[in-house]
Amino acid sequence: MQSLPLFHRIAGQPVILLGEGDAAEAKQRLIERAGGVIYRDINAGIDDGARLAFVAHDNPAMAEGDAIRLRCAGLLVNVVDRPELCDFTTPSILDRDPVLIAVGTGGASAGLAKILRLRLERLLPQGLGALARALEDARDGMRQRWSTVADRRRALDAALDEGGDLDLFRAGSEAKVGTWLASGEEGQSGHFEIVLTSNDPEDLTLRTARLLGQADVVVHDAEVAPEILARARADAVRMPMGSMTNESGVIVVLRIG
Repeated sequence: MQSLPLFHRIAGQPVILLGEGDAAEAKQRLIERAGGVIYRDINAGIDDGARLAFVAHDNPAMAEGDAIRLRCAGLLVNVVDRPELCDFTTPSILDRDPVLIAVGTGGASAGLAKILRLRLERLLPQGLGALARALEDARDGMRQRWSTVADRRRALDAALDEGGDLDLFRAGSEAKVGTWLASGEEGQSGHFEIVLTSNDPEDLTLRTARLLGQADVVVHDAEVAPEILARARADAVRMPMGSMTNESGVIVVLRIG
């Protein structure tokens, strides 16, 4: 990855916005949608503790000058249509509050990000946010039912997966959280050996991709490509072939065929 995707909380916080015109208005709508308080004056924004700034000047020299000034004051800066001057870029956003899906291209093509977001809009149900809120309300019950983080994660993986009790693509899943909590499955665990036919992530089977996403431990040949290992959870333990592990849960062993 060339960028680290983060969700920045700005509700009630000062955000500097410089410039006029359509681009500035688009940034204004984005900031206001997230609850930020817009400052048009650099000094006032800095004095009140702004951490983010958007620059939308039509004049390239003015945009670069303000970007440098803001960055020297310790702010993270976004300059419209100037990715080389940006500390961060703004993604195309799919909103299923409280679920947000952000599609970014690192400034390479806003049009591509938009089309990807529109495709996802057609795929993801409107009830996704309601499902997220129902799961949030069920946190205490999940802790009582499954005592460890790993057990809760595996149970939730099984429930949300295709065909699961809370299949996120199935309408009405949010109404089934209580029933699932009372009688849902414990989730998958075990030792799985997979022989890869290539080092191309595009060649992964659906089963292999799913197991990598659920794995607690990934044991792998030295020849397995980093692009394959990146498909595993970020917090999954990775270790070379021949290592010993006392970890439980989903253990995936990857070999190159």
